[in-house]
Amino acid sequence: MIILGIDPALTITGYGIINFSDTQLRLLKAGALITTPKESLPQRLERIHEGVLRLIKEHAPDAMVLEKLYAHYRHPTTAYLLGEARGVVCLACAKSKLPLIEYAATRVKKSVVGRGHASKFQVARMVVAMLGLRTLPRYTDVTDALALAIAYAHTLRSRV
Repeated sequence: MIILGIDPALTITGYGIINFSDTQLRLLKAGALITTPKESLPQRLERIHEGVLRLIKEHAPDAMVLEKLYAHYRHPTTAYLLGEARGVVCLACAKSKLPLIEYAATRVKKSVVGRGHASKFQVARMVVAMLGLRTLPRYTDVTDALALAIAYAHTLRSRV
């Protein structure tokens, strides 16, 4: 099964694509879709949307996994922008007729690290270890996206 994990944000949208078989996780591709504040909001959202559609077309995933939206009440503007980025990712998913799976951040951390309140660094180190990578990806958004895909793979494994 091919699983696409996405950590959406307006500036850096991390993605990770893994192949999951009965006992093995294998990295297919990971990276980031990056926009700049010099671009207009519609341009940035369009780049994220088209980038996700391109990933779906190239890798034909069986499912997409996103983190459930959580926003701190002290940062409403950040939540608003994150929601817009997340919305275009969900639109790409719907247009591609992919199943969308959503997990809370604490569930992903518990699945990958064993603790629901693990740090980003702990998640990143565990993702690197699980996928046999030589180095940490440049952006934590990438390891967060991979962690989402791994968490879904763990859920599938426990169902068998």
